[in-house]
Amino acid sequence: MAKITTSQFEKGMFIEFKDEPHQIVEFQHVNPGKGSAFIRTKLKSLKSGKVQEFTYKSGESVEEIPINVFEMQYLYKTGDEFFFMDKGNFEQLAVDKNIVGNFANFIKEGEIYQILIHEDAAVGMRFPKKVRIKVTASDEAVKGNTVSGAKKVVTIETGVQITVPLFIKKGDTIAIDPETGVYLERVGQT
Repeated sequence: MAKITTSQFEKGMFIEFKDEPHQIVEFQHVNPGKGSAFIRTKLKSLKSGKVQEFTYKSGESVEEIPINVFEMQYLYKTGDEFFFMDKGNFEQLAVDKNIVGNFANFIKEGEIYQILIHEDAAVGMRFPKKVRIKVTASDEAVKGNTVSGAKKVVTIETGVQITVPLFIKKGDTIAIDPETGVYLERVGQT
């Protein structure tokens, strides 16, 4: 690990905070009229996913953590662990459900995901901004039930139910925001 000062902070950088790896989500240099300058940060814990604010004095030193990003293929889930495989050397890595979080509702077998690794252990995962997923079960819209903005619940290929517009049918491919679970658009139809 290398020591860096607050002047070297960058969004997305990984640092040690309270003996745990954290990612800098936001930071702002503040130079008040009186007193010394400081850096206000928002740090996301790679273990719990919680975001907290912390203020550093300008020029303060912190430990930068070397994090490696590997593209790995999702294989299966057992209990509280999701298993991924490095396609280069076929080694498997278990990722705890706390790291995957709510994205577990949209993760698909065979897809490639970016896993953040520190000291041979998964400490985080980068999620896509939108997920393409197939609708596996849907009720047909009832004629006359075409009020503007009307919605219905469908089941997607991961078994999760989400709310979509009435025109979505079984077999359609839709885009979902995995962070919120909200329908974005239809990207393919049968």
